[in-house]
Amino acid sequence: MKSLYLTAALAPLLFAAPALAQTAAPAAGQQPPRLTAWEASRIRANDDTVSTGVARARDRLDSATSTSSLPDADIARIGETSIGAIFRTIPGIRSEAVSGEVNSSYTIRGLPLVGIGAKYLQLQENGLPVLEFGDIFGLASDYYLRYDFSVSHIESIRGGSASTFASNAPGGVINLISNTGEVEGGSVQVSTGVDYDSQRVDFGFGGRLSDTLRYHVGGFYREGEGPIRAGFDANRGGQLKFNITKDFEGGFFRVEGKFLDDRVINYAQVPMLVSGTNSDPSYTDVPNFSVRNDTLSTGNIGSFLNLNADGVLTRTNFADGNRALVRSIGFQSRFNLGGWTVQQHMRFADQSGNQVLNFPLAVVPAAVVPFAFGARPGSLAYASGPNAGQPITSPVSLNGNGLVAYSLILSRQINSLNNFTNDARVSRVWRIRGGDLTTTAGIYISEQSLDYGRQYPVFFQDIVGSGRSSLIDIRNTNGTFRTQDGFFGFSGPGGDSSIREDVDYSIVAPYGSLNYRFGKLALGASMRLDNGQVRGRAIVGESTRLSAIDVDGDGVLSEAERTFSVPTDLLPVDYDYDYLSWSVSANYRVSEIFSTFARYSTGGRAAADGVLDDVSINPATGDLNDPDIAYDPVDQAEIGFKLRAGGLFANLTAFWAEVTETNQQLRSDANGQTSVDLVRQGYRAIGAEFEGGVRRGPFSLTGSATLTSAEITDAGDPAVIGNTPRHQADLIYALLPQYDTDLFTVGASIVGTTESYSQDVNGLIMPAYTTVNAFLQLRPIERVVVSLNANNLFDELALVDVSAPTVPASGLSLVRVLPGRNVSAAVRFYF
Repeated sequence: MKSLYLTAALAPLLFAAPALAQTAAPAAGQQPPRLTAWEASRIRANDDTVSTGVARARDRLDSATSTSSLPDADIARIGETSIGAIFRTIPGIRSEAVSGEVNSSYTIRGLPLVGIGAKYLQLQENGLPVLEFGDIFGLASDYYLRYDFSVSHIESIRGGSASTFASNAPGGVINLISNTGEVEGGSVQVSTGVDYDSQRVDFGFGGRLSDTLRYHVGGFYREGEGPIRAGFDANRGGQLKFNITKDFEGGFFRVEGKFLDDRVINYAQVPMLVSGTNSDPSYTDVPNFSVRNDTLSTGNIGSFLNLNADGVLTRTNFADGNRALVRSIGFQSRFNLGGWTVQQHMRFADQSGNQVLNFPLAVVPAAVVPFAFGARPGSLAYASGPNAGQPITSPVSLNGNGLVAYSLILSRQINSLNNFTNDARVSRVWRIRGGDLTTTAGIYISEQSLDYGRQYPVFFQDIVGSGRSSLIDIRNTNGTFRTQDGFFGFSGPGGDSSIREDVDYSIVAPYGSLNYRFGKLALGASMRLDNGQVRGRAIVGESTRLSAIDVDGDGVLSEAERTFSVPTDLLPVDYDYDYLSWSVSANYRVSEIFSTFARYSTGGRAAADGVLDDVSINPATGDLNDPDIAYDPVDQAEIGFKLRAGGLFANLTAFWAEVTETNQQLRSDANGQTSVDLVRQGYRAIGAEFEGGVRRGPFSLTGSATLTSAEITDAGDPAVIGNTPRHQADLIYALLPQYDTDLFTVGASIVGTTESYSQDVNGLIMPAYTTVNAFLQLRPIERVVVSLNANNLFDELALVDVSAPTVPASGLSLVRVLPGRNVSAAVRFYF
């Protein structure tokens, strides 16, 4: 199968080779003047066309889609480098960017955010997906995606033709498009945290090697603690990307590559005091712990021994965090052949790494821990950190709050998330009855590996800020340990939580489209047939046995040392699926500056690891017990208008969407205990999305707003039917005002949301918030830019996730918030 894929990928290149050989290079004198990187940085990007999620690049006013483009100059001014934080500024996108550099959660236009990651929204680099499935549990697509100076701009398409021009992307596509040497020279930037520990170097440069050969190289390297106080160098690593392009008459041939080795911390949920009523709650910090500035993922957790999913005793270092390793190579070409335009894009990405993250499950008073976890007396002592071995003599007053977190470590060995994709298409414009008929036909081939082991050892830690949280032991009254180096159990909170998955997903998706434009009217239709094969094996928690291992070699088995989980039975995975996506549209160009459009689409999203369990899979055949959960259907409709006149543009789109989803969801019960549940529910959303901007001399203002009314239409729990989905706000918005002169640029990125419910039961309210990222850029001399960025300038409490469904009786809930105020400075040199 892989040989077949490779042959299909290279075949169009064989046609391209003669074209390269037979096309004479243009004379040097015919080359248009080329901008330098410094000159290009001072020019407003041209975003009048879109190429993502459509058959052919076209003027936005002639396309029946909702699209946006975010140029690199605006990204630099936002002052964020994480993908999740940058995506918060894109119209229609809800980005829960609270986990750090990676593993944010994304959705679009009221589509539900049941799990984590991006289920209905595909994240791409240069038009191909980073991962075929964006919501692998704990491994969102942004795990292998970074922003740096290699990126020219970010395009997005919401709804519309994304259903038929990308697999598993019915909601939309966000595409990071690389620089390819269109400008000469480049830049290097050195940045540092002013009030936090972080150092980073970004670079990018390119240009022409000859009249027909151009290149670009870019990347970054960084290290430091990061904006949240963790007590150790939590982020370290970098990326290198390159491409080289051979231009010829009517097309090009490009080779592109990427190397990523980056380790970043994961910011999980932290405790917070909650009081008041469900509709008017009060959220305050636990004493000696700031939710904006502190984390329970600290250096004092250290390293620990654990059985991996293959049954091998392995030492894991918590400081390894989320480590991503990528080595990818790709080929892209476009050429003309007998009146047809042929486009070919192939990429293979070798993707692996490790994941070690802390995820608190519950918060309990320290004084009751021995009884709550063992139902008998005992005492507490520090198991790690500077006080290791010292008894805790006054649990009630521990750290001024008297609390202990019961946490788990998600430890995952990522053997392979390798991804091969090939997208080949041909198109032609025919002149018929005074109009232009554009025909496109293509085939998409993808193979996604999912090979990893995952364990959930659980432990206790105290709750204290400034990166000082340490592990805690429970000692029985007879002097023996109930824990081992702070760990209460090595097989998860349920005692059988070792998971091993080794599954391959193969997709073949032919697609095609027609677009007929006559006069001011354009009518379009497109179709895609996704055929999927899922083959492999899975070991879930129920297929394990407990084993005792003397990990410290002292000859005495602690209670925790008797809880190692050893995988036993393999669950076969062997099923096929297929689904048809289609879309019809009409676009009317009323005038040179104004157009209106309408579109109806139906698409789907294939299931990934969310159904790899003994409930969904037949243990004898590997087939799905319920074939309907192989994919989730999505229906959408939209109608809107677009205006572009001089320095003004405005886009307004009304939308409707309906979806049925099967997924895993993190939930908290009435006692505050977090668990993973299988959810199958139906949803409906209607709303309107606005994007606009104005430029008057040195002043410019761009902004967006999305108004959404969503409800749960079907659920296993009838009590939630008719409720608003969790985290779904009525309004999300973003503004980017700026004042730009030759000497300086000053402005802000303002992003906000109205209130929403913490969970589907529609009890506890999460309050509205607005964050302001302010920036100042100075150009004291030519080719030098000095900048200052203040993220969350007003230190807003921005609650993105609250685990409690109602005001908890204990007065405590686990929450996730955006980081508090942090300031960075940078100097950028152009050459």
